[in-house]
Amino acid sequence: MADLQGAERAQYVQEMFARIAGRYDLMNRLMTFGQDVRWRSYVIAQAALPRCGRLLDIATGTGDIAAEGVRQHPDLTAVAADFTLEMMQAGRERYPVRRVLHWVGADTLALPFGDDSFDAVTSGFLMRNVIDVAGALAEQYRVTRPGGRVVILESSPPKRNLLRPFIRLHLDYVIPTLGELITGEGDAYRYLPTTTQRFQTPAALAVTMRDVGFVEVSYRLFMFGTIGVHTGRKPDRR
Repeated sequence: MADLQGAERAQYVQEMFARIAGRYDLMNRLMTFGQDVRWRSYVIAQAALPRCGRLLDIATGTGDIAAEGVRQHPDLTAVAADFTLEMMQAGRERYPVRRVLHWVGADTLALPFGDDSFDAVTSGFLMRNVIDVAGALAEQYRVTRPGGRVVILESSPPKRNLLRPFIRLHLDYVIPTLGELITGEGDAYRYLPTTTQRFQTPAALAVTMRDVGFVEVSYRLFMFGTIGVHTGRKPDRR
């Protein structure tokens, strides 16, 4: 399924996340040994949100990053957007108070927001699933205000070192087995590790971010280099 392209791939991804929505958060905790909570906290810290700021979390899933933004900044206006409505419905059951998160159906390649609308745009495990990485980044750049930041939490292909066989074992066998046991959707958890291994390296993604126009692009790696938090700033107007 990772070989799908274009609209066919987008449809598969949307349907896949709809099927696993109810157990998505549990699987994230299990796959990452609970470290994903710390990574999301770091994402919000890197967003450098101002007082009474505006945050867009695209491909929000169940809204964990957006909710972490509100936890760190209680005066924040947080918009949680996704094109899989079932994922957001699962999130609304976790965060039922409407004033905490504003839920919006949105495609990351055609965001329904005006230019310069947000102080920061975040995403978690989005980029390896989009059909146009540069196009998705360009949309995030467009809706970010000058001086604002885009922060991306994304998995990375395992490095070629002594740990690579063990990481491949985890990706190719442990995660699909857990996915089958926990969600009944082993195919989804074979697809997701495959997209990780075929995605851009952190250095290549940083180049794509710079090509789109971001400055001060940097990234920090976690979990033996298999997870990266990438940060870029939209230049100030001259």
